[in-house]
Amino acid sequence: MLSDLAFALAVRGHAVEVIAARLTYDGVRALPKNEIVGGVTINRVSTTAFGRGKLLGRTLDYVTFFASASFSLLCHARRGDLVVVKTDPPLLAVLAAPIARLKGARHINWLQDIFPEVASALGMGQTRVQQGALSLLRWVRDLTLRYAAANVVLGGRMADEVRRRGVREERITIIANWADGRDIHPIERQNNALREEWGLREAFVVGYSGNLGRAHDLETMLSAIRMLEDKTRLARLALVEARESDWHAQRALSRTRSRAEKLIDDRPLQHRPASELGGDAVEGPDKGPVPDCVFRWLFIGGGAQMDRLKRAVKAGGHDSVTFKPYQPRERLAASLSVADVHLISLKPELEGFIVPSKYYGIAAAGRPAIFIGDPDGEIARIIRRSATGFVVREGDGTGLAEAILLLAGDRALAARQGGRARKMFESEFGLSRAVTAWESLICKVSQARDPKQAPEMNAIEKS
Repeated sequence: MLSDLAFALAVRGHAVEVIAARLTYDGVRALPKNEIVGGVTINRVSTTAFGRGKLLGRTLDYVTFFASASFSLLCHARRGDLVVVKTDPPLLAVLAAPIARLKGARHINWLQDIFPEVASALGMGQTRVQQGALSLLRWVRDLTLRYAAANVVLGGRMADEVRRRGVREERITIIANWADGRDIHPIERQNNALREEWGLREAFVVGYSGNLGRAHDLETMLSAIRMLEDKTRLARLALVEARESDWHAQRALSRTRSRAEKLIDDRPLQHRPASELGGDAVEGPDKGPVPDCVFRWLFIGGGAQMDRLKRAVKAGGHDSVTFKPYQPRERLAASLSVADVHLISLKPELEGFIVPSKYYGIAAAGRPAIFIGDPDGEIARIIRRSATGFVVREGDGTGLAEAILLLAGDRALAARQGGRARKMFESEFGLSRAVTAWESLICKVSQARDPKQAPEMNAIEKS
């Protein structure tokens, strides 16, 4: 996000400097300390490199970045600058805001999440000491929100949370995250070389791309994986039995249909209408509970729960699941287009504090999405109003399996939802539209201070 914005603003004539960490997102290599790329001056600072897998190591990485980035900002910020502080790592504005004020600059908070509320919602801060520390951090954070020149939030529910912290309406601006539609575009399954390379050519692929962290619901996905694998095995058994004779075929098909209608714990699949899953109405005859296809689950990326998922998949013998590492930017169009439908997840207690940004890349790739979480969540609202996928509640593995079966059995429905997703992306979530909104905000803030002065933008983000 930061790279897209910085380069686009530089192209439009703004002077842009960025303070970032030297390590890449996966921590594999260190980037040059200082360089100019695309007209953007980049100042990279050193940090520890424990990575994102362990909470303690990640915290140490954040602390060292706080120290290095604060010193760099103190050296580079000048009077009249606008300092955009992105909340990765969280609470960075607690240090950046007073430094900006000291240097005669103004700051804009770019809220990707709201911390420490995220930590509290995830069960951290259980002791009195921890609760006291979080309350103090919350109080200091609220000061940085109230005294900022502007606070950029990602959606309506996040805006509501910021209002509750006492921030005036005129200092809250909603600018959703985005994807670059030039880099990410639909690729038809028959033309996607990655499907062949990854052994997925004939499969119906359920994808998850990006970070799988503590904010995401893993159990619902595992439940649906077990259900669909069980159904697929039953369907294959029926086909083998059906070859023996017509009489055996009729009995096998009848037996399979009744057995495949049951879950592992013998609760019947309800085959709820698409409207109840947050999608559009289904046209045509019932395709049956087990479409004639192979289901494959594709997880691309990393995160705190990815290793846990890998262990669960191995322990359960789930041979329908494939894992791939993060893909380079130039392969995003292909990797996101491999899946026939994508999953997005956010724990309901985190709504208003986080907005999953992976949805915008999915929409750019022209694929439907299934959101697992609060039916009134930010992404759930988008999917419902645009009819670009389905919404299931956390813990509803049955509903997730049903939504996948529905799309696998009605490819025309999946194509319609994907086509609407791309159109909606182009009209609402493209890069150019977002940059224009940011440029308008920057001009508004600078004119409020000095109508004749064009500001330089300093942006701070860990990676």
